[in-house]
Amino acid sequence: MNQTQVQKTKIEKFKIVSEERGRTNILKKYEQKTIAFLVPLIPTWISSDMLTAIGFLGSIIIFVSFILAANLNVNFLLLGVLGFMINWFGDSLDGRIAYYRNKPRKWYGFSLDLTTDWIGNILMGLGYLLYAHGYWEVFGFGFVVLYGWEIITTLIRYKVTGKYSIDSGLIGPTEARFVVSGILILEVLLKGSLQYSVAIICVILFIVNLMDSVKLLKLANDRDFDENEMNNE
Repeated sequence: MNQTQVQKTKIEKFKIVSEERGRTNILKKYEQKTIAFLVPLIPTWISSDMLTAIGFLGSIIIFVSFILAANLNVNFLLLGVLGFMINWFGDSLDGRIAYYRNKPRKWYGFSLDLTTDWIGNILMGLGYLLYAHGYWEVFGFGFVVLYGWEIITTLIRYKVTGKYSIDSGLIGPTEARFVVSGILILEVLLKGSLQYSVAIICVILFIVNLMDSVKLLKLANDRDFDENEMNNE
């Protein structure tokens, strides 16, 4: 295989692994290049399901970091940063590796990803509840509820428009991992800041979810109008 063919093969493989679901997040370009670089390095004995399990392991590590921080030392929250890195690795590569190996399971992967993401979110919220004290615990519950609202909105949008996107404007799961990791680091440096940070996140999530829901209702109304017009012709 000559140099031109090698370059062409690399470009084709990059297109395969960087294929996105209507991504709009800020880090899209860099994330795609990172995934395209990592996917060919994954050993053949590691399956997409194993990568999903690795991503879920990251969620468990985040949960454990809260427990250790609450009972031993706040510095254990840094373990949660590692958990987010592991979570990104498994969650971002599981579907891409399947496409790269020409073994995609679109609906199975879609169902498995949503399930593990939701359980992972519950673990994160539970971990915060065990770490926080007093009325601050309500924000852990609020985070789980608001994230669930976001998932429901995403699924309804998929049903209404036929397009699946995991981002809310410029912010996607990767950006969210960066933000929460930064919040954990800040808590280590400035103990007590986590509660205020989570409260702010809940307020932002509520506003974003409300705006997304209004946009979704408009899209649904427009689709109803178009379908009714077609039926009346």
